[in-house]
Amino acid sequence: MQINRYIDHTILKPTTLIADIERLCSEARQYNFAAVCVPPPFIKTAKKLLENTTIKTATVIGFPFGYSAIEAKLAEALLAIVDGADELDIVINLIALKNNDWQYLANEINHILPVVKQNNKVIKLIIESGVLTDEEIIRCCELYAPAEVDFLKTSTGYAEKGASVHAIELMRKHLSPQVQIKASGGIKTYAFAKELIDAGATRIGCSSSVQIVSEQD
Repeated sequence: MQINRYIDHTILKPTTLIADIERLCSEARQYNFAAVCVPPPFIKTAKKLLENTTIKTATVIGFPFGYSAIEAKLAEALLAIVDGADELDIVINLIALKNNDWQYLANEINHILPVVKQNNKVIKLIIESGVLTDEEIIRCCELYAPAEVDFLKTSTGYAEKGASVHAIELMRKHLSPQVQIKASGGIKTYAFAKELIDAGATRIGCSSSVQIVSEQD
């Protein structure tokens, strides 16, 4: 298994420096990661640093809490696309979910998904599985799989609990085969990354990417 090709090499801290992005992209080139995931203001920088590579530039929308208005997420998504993002990791509205307003969530994805797809970009929906019940995770699978999102993603990394093997297994069981799974949040070792992949994850979001790759060697 080439673990490097599963990895979205990530930095999303609010104090990110240009030097951090330069290092991130340099490491991504060196290890040939699948993508880098950067804050929206750094999309153009990352895109330029990754020219002439197959490495994708991902960013986040509605991050990290997901309770931005649909119109705000749509504006963020459009700007990210204009700036050159290949993949958009979008946090769902967890307030709506926890208040059992599934109609809002359906309306949200119905507004955002067409814009992403019309521009041939990849959409990953972050459901923050660590703060959801199994029933809520299953309901997310039932809502978003028919919408044909590209990925369901476990976590932002900012909640009290990140990725888990249980959540990946549950998602894989209740998603259609064409919907992939991205595990993120607290993935710091090769052993854990491999467990998540074995459970069904096809992408791993982490900042400890170089450490993980070095542990495989």
